[in-house]
Amino acid sequence: MDLTFATADAAAIPLHVVAQDALDAFCDAQPDKVARWLRATGFTGALGSVALVPDDAGGIAMALAGDGTPETRARGRFHLAGAAALLPEGTYALHGLAPERATTESLGWLLSQYSFDHYREQKHTTARLVAPEGVDAARIEAIAAGEALTRDLINVPASDMGPADLEGACATLATRHGASIEVIRGEALLEQNFPMIHTVGRASAQAPRLIDMRWGESGPTLTLVGKGVCFDTGGLNLKPATGMGLMKKDMGGAATVLGLAQMIMALGLPLRLRVLVPAVENSVAGNAFRPGDILTARNGLSVEINNTDAEGRLVLADALAFAAEEDPDLMVSMATLTGAARVAVGPDLSPYYTDDAALAGLLDAAAEQAADPVWRMPFHTPYESMIEPGIADLDNAPKGGFAGSITAALFLRRFAGQGRYAHFDIYGWNPAAAPARPKGGTGMGARALLEALPGALAL
Repeated sequence: MDLTFATADAAAIPLHVVAQDALDAFCDAQPDKVARWLRATGFTGALGSVALVPDDAGGIAMALAGDGTPETRARGRFHLAGAAALLPEGTYALHGLAPERATTESLGWLLSQYSFDHYREQKHTTARLVAPEGVDAARIEAIAAGEALTRDLINVPASDMGPADLEGACATLATRHGASIEVIRGEALLEQNFPMIHTVGRASAQAPRLIDMRWGESGPTLTLVGKGVCFDTGGLNLKPATGMGLMKKDMGGAATVLGLAQMIMALGLPLRLRVLVPAVENSVAGNAFRPGDILTARNGLSVEINNTDAEGRLVLADALAFAAEEDPDLMVSMATLTGAARVAVGPDLSPYYTDDAALAGLLDAAAEQAADPVWRMPFHTPYESMIEPGIADLDNAPKGGFAGSITAALFLRRFAGQGRYAHFDIYGWNPAAAPARPKGGTGMGARALLEALPGALAL
């Protein structure tokens, strides 16, 4: 698996991207034998289709990738990746796309070369692409590498990606980029006032921990907080089998912020980065926390536990409170937090929350440019009463079933301090394969955040 561009080669096969309504004009501009070949093979320029034109020696003179119509293109993204998967092995040089579109499609091509082959060899795209003229090849490669890291971390099952393994992945990333890392484990969490991280993870065979990675010496401060629940049984409110099957992905928030950190550090962005990952497994044992327990968080707020399966917000709360003590210029949390978010927007959109309209505008514009769709959800303050149970300051699982993603976000906002803050309630999983996005773990929102960072940190 090589998520990089091919070296420019004079022998690279020209690959022309041709829309349906431009096919006749393209054929008219070609030698007669090429035009007759394309018409004889029935190539129409339909989205995702491919045509190969032979040369006189029996090789490939050129290839065409159908670009469909504006209507068909609007129904997906990374269309060239779909065509790349159909091309024979070789090196291709792209023609027919403006630089902005070429940037997006080139990223999709690199991402199509990803395969999760930790346990068995998998098929992946073998056609290689020369970096198109006018695109920032190093940036695209860094983004692809960050996305691959996120996918790998999510795809690895909990047997090989428990809290200790997630710590190891963080340490490897820190070493690669010269970052520092500190880890607070086990009973030390209580001694250093991280009671909710400890409580959620204490029933696991692997000790709970808070991973704290720092990188950069100057510039504005960015803190990323990622939910690292390496497996979620639901605790004593045990999930049914159907709800537990994908719980290896419940550390998708941590995987996504680590992928984003990889992008930031590889690109050498002028900022000071901090990544906090509360890494736990929500297990069942004699010392598991119980429904009805009342916990006191790092910032002093009391929390009534009405469902042990709403554990992600608990570990994030301590980490957010810790992060807020330094008052960073921007703080972002990412978590596979609620099923309610999936019901609201499905698996493809990244819902996010922020009180900062300027930040939201930057994120929305960046998401479109990065082909990483997001959707702003409301921090609806009138719902605050829904997370106030009466006998404690907060309720971790309000009854009633309404606005589950919003009430979870409101819960987290109580711990995030007064600075600029955004929370992403992501899914982290592709339920079905799509161009450049195989079934399995996936990053969500990271590319949009990367694109928005220069403006967001200048606000």
